[in-house]
Amino acid sequence: MNIIISVVNFGDITAELYPEYAPKTVESFVNLIKTTFFDGLIFHRVIPGFMIQGGGYTR
Repeated sequence: MNIIISVVNFGDITAELYPEYAPKTVESFVNLIKTTFFDGLIFHRVIPGFMIQGGGYTR
């Protein structure tokens, strides 16, 4: 399952999710996306071609 993350001043990132291995985590993540929970939060660690970490420090 792939999702597209649009990042201001950067562009689009394709994220690959694995619901067959972590169905509840993927479902929770997708639901948070739908509620715009992540809007305006930052990526504080990026390793190109491997992973991103992001989120708010107060949420």
